[in-house]
Amino acid sequence: MGTNTAQGSQSQNSSIESSKGTPIGNKESGRYCWVCFASEEEDREAAWVQPCNCRGTTKWVHQTCLQRWVDEKQKGGNMTKVTCPQCQTEYIIIFPNMGMLVLILDSVDSFIYKGCPFMAAGIVVGAVYWSAVTYGAITVMQVIGQKEGLAIMEQADPLILLIGLPAIPVALLLGKLIRWEDALLNFMRKNINKIPIIRSIPPFRFDIATTTRPESSTENDLPPLTSPVSATRVLCGALLLPTISTFFGKFLFDSVKSNFHRTVLGGLAFIALKGCLKIYHKQQNYIRQCRRKILDYTESNISTYVRNNRRQND
Repeated sequence: MGTNTAQGSQSQNSSIESSKGTPIGNKESGRYCWVCFASEEEDREAAWVQPCNCRGTTKWVHQTCLQRWVDEKQKGGNMTKVTCPQCQTEYIIIFPNMGMLVLILDSVDSFIYKGCPFMAAGIVVGAVYWSAVTYGAITVMQVIGQKEGLAIMEQADPLILLIGLPAIPVALLLGKLIRWEDALLNFMRKNINKIPIIRSIPPFRFDIATTTRPESSTENDLPPLTSPVSATRVLCGALLLPTISTFFGKFLFDSVKSNFHRTVLGGLAFIALKGCLKIYHKQQNYIRQCRRKILDYTESNISTYVRNNRRQND
């Protein structure tokens, strides 16, 4: 009995010692790749790497999985720095030495990659500049006359031509941005009571302030004076102005012998006519907006509304 008891106690002590001497790493679960979530048991031949300061299950990753992930982050650029998404540690990425020729080609490729945006911008600016020069030359011949325009440009200094010709479309665009119709319309609205002659103009015969809005309404309740600026409309209107001026000049002032004077008079006539029509149209829309009402939802109003829509569509 004593011998058996001693043997049992020895076996228990040896098992306790063996359990105490077991390394902690053996108790931990196997390695797991944080990219593909595969364990070490699923692919025993895969190469593992610990590229950062993470601890726990996120510190291990397959070499191939990490290579694909780095490729996605670098997007073809080998010099882009890549960091761990958890601990933000920069990965230590090394490349084999491929020789001096490869280094030179890499430098040339990097220089071209960085310089192409500036080169493209220069090409676009150059194309716009020479287009402006061509447009300016055509405008000069159109306004003054083909023979006279060619003679003036041949006698002029080249530097003046390189600066003056592209300035023509720029000046037309800047002039188009001056909305003198809105300023004149605003002046006429504010001084309609001070200057009685304004009431003789058809769109200003109605007293909007007293007949169209309630007394409690303010100026903020009225429709806006100006409409939003359309870039395409400004561009087309500015660049077509010389052609339209030439047409109006030949149609209205054919008796004027000078091509330049005839075109200028035609341009002024076109601008004045267009401005008057624009003022009339804006004032009419202004009156229409001020007289707008919202009706009750009744059968009679619905039938009237439907009938009016049918008339407008027909």
